[in-house]
Amino acid sequence: MTRTILRGRVLSFHRAPETIDDVGSHLYLEDGAVSIENGLVIAVGDFGEADTTGAQVIDHRPHLILPGFIDLHLHYVQSQMMAAYAGSLLEWLNTYTFVEEQKFAQQGHADAVAVDFYDALIRHGTTTAVAYCSSHPRSVDAFFAEAQRRNMLMVGGKVMMNRNAPEGLCDTAQSSYDDTKALIARWHGRGRALYAISPRFAITSTPEQMAMAQALVAEHPDCYVQTHLSENDTEITFSMELYPRSSDYTGIYEDYGLLSRKTLLGHCIHLNHRETSVLAETGAVAVFCPTSNLFLGSGLFDRERLMNNGVRVGIATDIGGGTSVSMLRTLDEGYKVLQLRKQRLNPLASFHMATRGNAEALGLEDTIGSIAPGRAADLIVLDAGATPTMRMRLATVQTLVEELFLLQTLGDDRAIAEVYVAGARAKSTLVGL
Repeated sequence: MTRTILRGRVLSFHRAPETIDDVGSHLYLEDGAVSIENGLVIAVGDFGEADTTGAQVIDHRPHLILPGFIDLHLHYVQSQMMAAYAGSLLEWLNTYTFVEEQKFAQQGHADAVAVDFYDALIRHGTTTAVAYCSSHPRSVDAFFAEAQRRNMLMVGGKVMMNRNAPEGLCDTAQSSYDDTKALIARWHGRGRALYAISPRFAITSTPEQMAMAQALVAEHPDCYVQTHLSENDTEITFSMELYPRSSDYTGIYEDYGLLSRKTLLGHCIHLNHRETSVLAETGAVAVFCPTSNLFLGSGLFDRERLMNNGVRVGIATDIGGGTSVSMLRTLDEGYKVLQLRKQRLNPLASFHMATRGNAEALGLEDTIGSIAPGRAADLIVLDAGATPTMRMRLATVQTLVEELFLLQTLGDDRAIAEVYVAGARAKSTLVGL
């Protein structure tokens, strides 16, 4: 395969930045060269020192080249119901979400939605995401088949849910186990696909189904677990009514052995001290979903408190409760949420979180999330002057940190100049772009 060199300003993180001027946390090259072969980065350094012999050089100057964005929590089956008017989480679920997800029983629906979903990810610079499918196995097949066609590293799974939902969405404890086990065998580790065992949340699973999820985790410890936790006060109250013997909401998942370093917990807004300690001890990841939390009025994520207590934290769009597929928009809203918490999030920390930080949350930092030899060449090219308003502001930008803040505050899919998946152009090749 032809060796490719991407030329541009290169930014990649080694670790989380401790301060806004922590230059040791990242690599930044003013005129960098990212050499790619067979879908992997084979070298990164100054362009003037790169071996360009026989290579195809693609010049992206003056734009920034970063690792592709990673989204830790979303629902691809809710792609067509973003911006659904509702006052709170449970109203939104019952009025819109469960209605929409029942469509995935229809032949061909999942395949069509999957194409549009992946197109949207690519347009917005997301190269890896962790997704909930519907309760229908065909939704999972469509999700992974489309990812395989595009050679994208994706994590996902069928939701397990056998109560407090329409009959057309409910499985049974046994069928959820059987379906999930078959899907793991079919997809986990096939190409770049990774499976997430996905009990939707405590409200929609009986104790019998939670026990089945526990069995699946014991049988497949290399799979992820994803579910929802402490998003909404009413949800917490209802969950405790259903599981009165558990010490708290987190205790429900703890009681069924679902918490580990491979567990991704969406929201985690209203955690007590014991719950925070349990997440820290087990290594489970609290996933910050700012646009969803604001849209549904669920509350303000307390990032500083969780991190100060040793909890691992990631960030995600959570579409369709979230209001944008864009990680740039998500970082912007996350900044605002944390401002209300008196927790100022610096731009270096934002971009670390959306790239290497989320890769670390998945335990995949040696595979994705940074630009270094041996990592997948899943990359994005960012244009801080993509719109007239951005260009107007860019004229006064003097530092990299200011440019990053401009991108996250004013940027959207137009700021994504190009996307590379395993070294192949992905955005510019989209039909109709």
